[in-house]
Amino acid sequence: MLLSSILLSLAFGSVLAENDDDLMSFVTLPKVRALKFEVMYHDREAVAPGYWFVAPYGIITPEVPTQQWKPCQVGPHIYDADGMLIWAGSCMFDNRNVFDFKAANNIDNETHLSFIVQHAYHDDGSDKGYGYVLDQHYDKQFKTPVTNKLTEFNMHEYNVLDGGKTALACLYHSEHTDLAALGRPHEKSWIIAGGLVELDTKTGEVLFEWSSFNNILVNDSVKIYPNYPASGHPGWDYIHVNSADKNSVGDYLLSARFMNTIYYISKEGEIVWRLGGKRPDFDMDFVFSKQHHARFLESNGTHHLISFMNNASDEAENEEDVSSALYVQIDTTASPMTARVVKRINRPDGGLTRLRGSVQTLPNGNTFVGWSERGYQSEHDPDGNLLMEAKFASTRFSSYRSYKFPFTGRPSWPPDLVASVHGTDETDLTTLIHVSWNGATDIASWKFYARNSLDGFAYLVGETKKTDFETMYIAAGYLDWVTAVALDKDGNQLGKSKAQRTKTPSNWRLAGFQGDSTPKPDDPSILYSSKKDEDAEDMKDMGNMEDSQSHIDPEEAAKAVVKAYEMVRGVGGLLIFILVACSLGGLLAGIYYHLRRRRAQAYYEVPSDETERQPMAST
Repeated sequence: MLLSSILLSLAFGSVLAENDDDLMSFVTLPKVRALKFEVMYHDREAVAPGYWFVAPYGIITPEVPTQQWKPCQVGPHIYDADGMLIWAGSCMFDNRNVFDFKAANNIDNETHLSFIVQHAYHDDGSDKGYGYVLDQHYDKQFKTPVTNKLTEFNMHEYNVLDGGKTALACLYHSEHTDLAALGRPHEKSWIIAGGLVELDTKTGEVLFEWSSFNNILVNDSVKIYPNYPASGHPGWDYIHVNSADKNSVGDYLLSARFMNTIYYISKEGEIVWRLGGKRPDFDMDFVFSKQHHARFLESNGTHHLISFMNNASDEAENEEDVSSALYVQIDTTASPMTARVVKRINRPDGGLTRLRGSVQTLPNGNTFVGWSERGYQSEHDPDGNLLMEAKFASTRFSSYRSYKFPFTGRPSWPPDLVASVHGTDETDLTTLIHVSWNGATDIASWKFYARNSLDGFAYLVGETKKTDFETMYIAAGYLDWVTAVALDKDGNQLGKSKAQRTKTPSNWRLAGFQGDSTPKPDDPSILYSSKKDEDAEDMKDMGNMEDSQSHIDPEEAAKAVVKAYEMVRGVGGLLIFILVACSLGGLLAGIYYHLRRRRAQAYYEVPSDETERQPMAST
């Protein structure tokens, strides 16, 4: 029966989710297991428009290839404001860690993406990682390599500057030096100098380089003490830089976590001033420590408004009880120079972000803060009031930074579609269709078409709204070839899937079919003849939008679905059917009666089976 087919499909989904229900799974993208979000809104109307950009990772260092997260779980991901997945880029970069993932809308009039692909696990160090820029089709535009003596593309920063020709990155390099700054001039030790580089995004050529070596002494560090024994290679990480920015006059802002200091460095390479640390140059009305993600908001060379994450803690200690996002106004014309907090946003749950983090000012004046652990993030209005908070359902992953941007995704690959036929006899055969389009941002609905052959005329089967990353649709009859078309809110066609042949059970009998012979596909010209011809003509005239680039193979996905379907039916399908039937009682009989009656109708639209998103627990 149709009813048993639906129950088996639901049972199949429940088996997938029961062991790791903090991850999503998809029929159309079986290799992807994206993280779920828990979301709580305090004032939905006041949040800024845009998508969330996160890059989950489990451990900070590259994993041995045999221990990679598989299926694809880590890497760049885009979500909408409800925590619904828009794009999973994990498989695209072979499950490698990605950092500083965000939209780069300052390159030209189109939207782009930028991020760091961390160096691979190779004993020979041949793959040092890259800075990437993708266009709105998710195609590579720039791949910025490491061209100087650095051992890797540092994970902290890939700040693409206006116009997209250059980008800032952090510099880490080992140096051998004496310890005169610690009162031990006759001893030598290895240290890790920190700094910044400005790179050509196309070639990786270093256009500007600044290092703390011979510019910032070891005794300014809050992590190195005079009695520390000398270190071998690679050395003490005495400064630990973690962000770099550039203003309109060509000067730089550098955050040094282990100095508790933010440095303003001139285009000539001179330290102009120090904010915080052991040797501050300002009269300050606040303290901060272990900071991240310092950014210019306004800067003309003498007056500056900057933002940054005041972690106020690290793994070993904390200087304050709560981490915060700070906005600081700096006046270098005053005597003495002054630095004043103009806005402080405390972490909503009252906790500490001991590692990582980001602070972003949105176009409408809101603040979007990435608190890092478990992908915890929050949005606040211009007065600092909490509007939204969200975090990963999983406790196993974090995101170094989190961002929010407007973005338009137009994938260069077609939507992915998997169709399968189910039923117990010729009178109740149904075609179960799953469709998704990884990376498309503006889909409002899907239309489904069927044809007798690969090159046959396409007949409209039905249409349904898109309510989640993957859409499921149940159509009456055994439809041999199926295609889906994505539409925006105005009904414009965005793209279409390749025509996919509907998968059948490898053994009809084991799948519960009780007919006398193997079923034959229905003729859609008869089954759906009541649909308007112009809809079918729209499909025929769309043109070929299919792309030759590789994408997830629906053949493999369909095989996995059928195999799991048969397994569930053989092992636990009957039990699940009995349990559900007992719970729903007569309602199921009514549904079955209704579906049997509609055998001759044009199509059947199934309500979304999306479970209600559970709000995040109050913090």
